[in-house]
Amino acid sequence: MATPNVSSPASYPQSTAEVSQRVALYGRVSTKDKGQEVQNQLRQLREFAAHSGWTIVAEYIDHESGKVSDREQFQAMFNAASKRQFDVLLFWSLDRLSREGVLPTLQHLQRLTSYGVGFRSYTEQYFDSCGIFRDAVIAIIATVAKQERIRISERVRGGLSTARNKGKRLGRPKVFVSRARIESLRHEGLSWREVAQQLGSNTATVRRAYAG
Repeated sequence: MATPNVSSPASYPQSTAEVSQRVALYGRVSTKDKGQEVQNQLRQLREFAAHSGWTIVAEYIDHESGKVSDREQFQAMFNAASKRQFDVLLFWSLDRLSREGVLPTLQHLQRLTSYGVGFRSYTEQYFDSCGIFRDAVIAIIATVAKQERIRISERVRGGLSTARNKGKRLGRPKVFVSRARIESLRHEGLSWREVAQQLGSNTATVRRAYAG
């Protein structure tokens, strides 16, 4: 999706901040994003912050996929957030912040909230934890994240149940330990631990097989 032209200040959504706040900007483009430049995002974010009366204290920029969270600047941003080095994180859109899926993305927002840091999406006014609907926004995000975790858990349980019904053995495959082989190795002078290593098992299992 092409980045829209810079809006004039008069067309900006009204800022929800009543006092000056320290804001950090996060911008990201992937090498696969044809025709997009991170500077287009940053220019609009800077103008929005100025219009809102916010003081920009940091800018974090990544040039890689949003489907992973080990992005260098992404992690640097969270490190600064954990130290309350800024009050609000402003990003161009939610998919610029993360494209990891619903649950991981919401967990990122919850993580910011846990640090006492607000967030605001430039293009999605409803993703705003700084305004009068702050509590509602955070509650909705927490609820959606919880429901997503439940759905994932249910899918996992459903998959395991289907596998069992098809006769598939779940968990680690059992290792057959031959009593005769144990006796042979013991006669060679190997310790119980060494016998277990030879058979790819553990000492307790080998001892039980030998006693049985």
